[in-house]
Amino acid sequence: MCPNTDTVGLHGWTAVPVDADAIFEGKPYLNEPTPVSLSDIAWPSDDPIVAKVQEYAKEKLPIETYNHSMRVFHWATIIARQQFPTHASSLSPSTLALTCLLHDIGTTPAARASTQLSFEFQGGFIALQLIQHQLGGAQSQAEAVAEAIIRHQDQGTVGTITFLGQLIQLATVYDNMSERPYLVHPQTREQVVTKFKRCGWSRCFSKSLRAELEEKPWAHTTHLGSEKFPNGVRFNKLMEEYDAWTE
Repeated sequence: MCPNTDTVGLHGWTAVPVDADAIFEGKPYLNEPTPVSLSDIAWPSDDPIVAKVQEYAKEKLPIETYNHSMRVFHWATIIARQQFPTHASSLSPSTLALTCLLHDIGTTPAARASTQLSFEFQGGFIALQLIQHQLGGAQSQAEAVAEAIIRHQDQGTVGTITFLGQLIQLATVYDNMSERPYLVHPQTREQVVTKFKRCGWSRCFSKSLRAELEEKPWAHTTHLGSEKFPNGVRFNKLMEEYDAWTE
């Protein structure tokens, strides 16, 4: 299938540097973040595929991972609008929502045990099968989601990645390790973590990473450091306060 110019922007296929430092030109941000009200971030609930995938995610994911996925949608939406408005103007909120809901679907014990694949690859294949083949979604959308999921931990300095993939990287590392902590205004951060509580996410995800590394010492997560990455997640100083919130 040849790329269609209409679907490249719509589903986030535009090629951008994989090196986030290059994108931000060595600065903390391109545009100074401003507060965003949650009422200004619309979840695409009117999309029937999004609605079905959301129910699937709620069924398959523990609450900690589901809330993380919803936070990632909010972080990604904010980052796209404020830092990359041209890309944001054409990106489908539904494609972004599907990617966020399913980006960690491969981390569940059942998904890990069902394959020898690293969790990102398994997650991408699950997403492709679910969106395109089970729910009848568009091929370009399903493949964009799958590619972004497969590459959402594929950080580096050489080469390119889809805009959707880079956006998910930025949003996930913000939530997991508080990299580029200035990308989201503190008032907005407070609102998002109040609505979608972390419930000890740092400990939860670090434990999941270590479980995969023990089961699959070849896992792609080793690319980020077998100790460095789980420890970076576990000792997330920016989110430490919110990890303790339960009500």
